[in-house]
Order: sequence, then C-alpha cells, then structure tokens
Amino acid sequence: MGSSGVQIVCMALGILGLIAAVVTIAVPRWKVSAFIGQNIITAQVQEEGLWMECVVQSTGQQQCKAYDSLLILGSALQAARAMTIISCIAGADFTTCIENEEVKPKVSLVSAIGLMLAGLLLIIPVSWAAHNVVRDFNNPLVAQSQKRELGACIFVGWGGGVLLLLAGGLLCCFSRPRSGGSGGTAKYYSNSASAPSKNYV
Repeated sequence: MGSSGVQIVCMALGILGLIAAVVTIAVPRWKVSAFIGQNIITAQVQEEGLWMECVVQSTGQQQCKAYDSLLILGSALQAARAMTIISCIAGADFTTCIENEEVKPKVSLVSAIGLMLAGLLLIIPVSWAAHNVVRDFNNPLVAQSQKRELGACIFVGWGGGVLLLLAGGLLCCFSRPRSGGSGGTAKYYSNSASAPSKNYV
C-alpha cells in the first residue's frame, strides 16, 4: 500500500471532484443566453440546467421553473441526468479507512475503479452538452434567440471529472497488494554456526 500521504491526497481530490459533480447537477447553468449581434443589452438572461430553467432579470431577481414532464425532455438531457447521478453515487462509494491490511488493497482498488468511473460519467454528459451548444451556436438555421453559450456548470463538470479521474488513477497505482505471503521479509544468516544445519546427501 502507498503512503498515507498519497491516500490523503486521493481522498481530498475525490471529495473535491464529488462536490463539483453535485454542483454540476444542482445548479441550472449548463446553457445561458448568447448575446449576438445587436442583442448586447438585454433585460433578462435565460439559464438552463438538468432539472429546471431560470430567467434572471437585470434587477437581479431570478425565477426558476422545473421541467414539466420527463417525457418532453430530449434524449441528451435524460442521459445527462442518469450519468451524473450515477457519477455521484460511484464517487461517494469510496473509502480507504480500513484497519485490515489484507483487505485494504482490494477495497482501495475497487474504490479507485469507482472514482475513475465517476469521472468518466461526469465528463461524458458535460462534453455532450457542450458539443450540442457549440453545434447549435454555429448552425445558421437556429434562430439567434434560441442560441446558447456554455454555462459555468460545463466547466465545473470538466474540472470535477478530471479530479475524480486523477484521484482514481493515483489510488489505483498505490493500491497494489504486497507480493509474498510472509509480508516480504527475508531472513539472513551469518557464516557462524547459528545458521540452520542441513544434511546433504
């Protein structure tokens, strides 16, 4: 097993990545209004997230409304919901606080795989959403009022996914079990008579 310092670093990275994943899921800032052409000054900004869409007035007031039905949502949004929730579950299911030295490497390896899976499940939906936003932004057939820009949650999701992948990778590298059943200790004997005697034929 690696040093306790490496484990603490992995734990800290995993917790930061999990916090970023929760923020990415909860905050409705995946897409925001795009200011294009003459639309520089506007009285309101539209923000869209996984669970609701909000309108922020120029006075600072914010009104949010949850999506009416799951059935009217696009496949990209439904997949993003599922993957980010699984990411939080997988990311939260890691622990290295185990006293048994024989079991600890196996549990750490499983935790490392869970962290890396959580990172991938967080990076995939935010990258998918970013691709859709950029594609619609550059599509001349989409009206300017319907075009959106990347919200802050996209970047938070990317950062959280990288942290989870890094934590899982480090933990995986330092969770290899020790070789040898006797703990790897070697016995040395001097040339004196204290060495065990053997009968040779």
